[in-house]
Amino acid sequence: MLDNPPLLTIHRGFRRPDKALIEQFRGAQTSHLADAMDGRGALDYRIKPLDPSNAVFAGPALTAFAYPADVAAVFGALSEAQPGDVIIVANDGFTRTAVFGDIAAGMMKNKGVAAFVTDGLARDKAGIIAAGLPVFCQGIQPNSPAMNGPGVVRAAVTLGDVHVRPGDIVVGDADGVVIVPADQAQRVLDRLAQVRAAEARTIKLVEQGATMAAGAQRVIDQATIIEE
Repeated sequence: MLDNPPLLTIHRGFRRPDKALIEQFRGAQTSHLADAMDGRGALDYRIKPLDPSNAVFAGPALTAFAYPADVAAVFGALSEAQPGDVIIVANDGFTRTAVFGDIAAGMMKNKGVAAFVTDGLARDKAGIIAAGLPVFCQGIQPNSPAMNGPGVVRAAVTLGDVHVRPGDIVVGDADGVVIVPADQAQRVLDRLAQVRAAEARTIKLVEQGATMAAGAQRVIDQATIIEE
C-alpha cells in the first residue's frame, strides 16, 4: 500500500432502528426469517453459537472490520456500543489467532451489548460462556491477537457471505444468525407473519398424519416416469 492507514477509524452518525421495530423480531426463528427473505440472509453455516443454550437475541448491528490477528476494531466497537447493540466484527475469516475472548465478553456484557458475532475465532470458551453473552464465531483458537490496528468501526462489512450495514437488524438462535436489512425490515415482518401461518398449517397436517408436503406432491405428480 502507498500509505499506512490510521490505526483506528470510527464512523459516527448512523441511526439505529426504532426499538419497537426491533422488538418485533425478538424470538423470531432464523429459518422463518430466511424464508421471509426468499431463502437468504443467514450467515455462513460455520458461524455458530459457542453456547447453543444462550443463542437467542435481536438487535441493531454495530459493525467493525478487524484486520487479521488484530483486535483494535473490537475494542473500538465496544467504545461506541450502546445497550442492545449487536457487535458484528468481520475478520476476513482469519483462523491463526482469536479475535475475541472472555475479557472482552465480560466487558460487553457489562455495557449491555446484546451479542457478539464474528467470522473469526474466539478463545477462552469457558469464560465466555460464564460471562453470559451470546457469542457466534467459527470456532476456538487459543492463539492471541495484537492490538496495533488498523481497524474500522461502523462501516459496512461483509462476513459469512452477507453484506451488513450499521443499523441492520441482527437475529440469532441456536441455528445461526440472520441479517435483516434495515430498509427492508417492515416488508420482512409482513412476510414473516405469512411464513409463520403457513408453518403452523403444515405442522398441524403432520400431526394429523400427513406424509408429504403439498408443494412437493405437486412436483411429484408432474414428474416424468420412466418404467425400467
